Amino acid sequence: MLTHLIITGGTKEVLVDRVKPAVEAFLSERGLSLSQEKTKITHIDEGFDFLGMNIRKYNGKLIIKPAKSSIKRLLADIREKIKLNKAAKTEDLIYLLNPKIRGWANYYRHVCSKRTFGYVGHNIFKAIWSWAIRRHPNKDVRWIKRKYFRIDKLRHWVFSATTKSKYGKSICIDLVEAAKIPIKRHIKIRSIATPYDPVYHEYLEKRIMDRVKDSKSEKRPIWWLCWWNLLGAY
Repeated sequence: MLTHLIITGGTKEVLVDRVKPAVEAFLSERGLSLSQEKTKITHIDEGFDFLGMNIRKYNGKLIIKPAKSSIKRLLADIREKIKLNKAAKTEDLIYLLNPKIRGWANYYRHVCSKRTFGYVGHNIFKAIWSWAIRRHPNKDVRWIKRKYFRIDKLRHWVFSATTKSKYGKSICIDLVEAAKIPIKRHIKIRSIATPYDPVYHEYLEKRIMDRVKDSKSEKRPIWWLCWWNLLGAY
């Protein structure tokens, strides 16, 4: 069984001499052990990585950002997928990359990720541009831009393709841009809120409807049927 923990202490000595032995004894009684390779004791000002996040204090202010290792893995995966699909149709490549970009960005959209999203988007664009140039070595850059990128208001480099929907209509699909995914701060649910108390019914319904708006769903859920999902997600 794998369990990830963050344990804080007043001093390093307290953690090393008292807390760590107590945790090891607690786990030992249950047939478990503390991973020495993954256990790290560090000062919050130096920071540490946890579940793909980098947690660190800067001048006394706690900042949580995507970990560099997570960014590297994402970009390596995107580049590998592009490399393996040199001859793929544009729409197929977009369908392949969009879930990865959207899923990664949605995971980090609740922390300080705006600058990281811009960095990720810039590197994905460079990989896409290289992919397009390799496909047409005898064409100039203006022709390549017209073929693979469209203009959307003030955005001039939207990687896009036109394809058919399941109803036979022509539709335009765009590559998801991480920088366009809005940052939304995580707000914890009130610990005393319960669906069994009518006083909190309005509060719980508002929480769920806010999630529906985020998902752009047109369905209005019955809150008392999905409050477990609300509590689990928040």
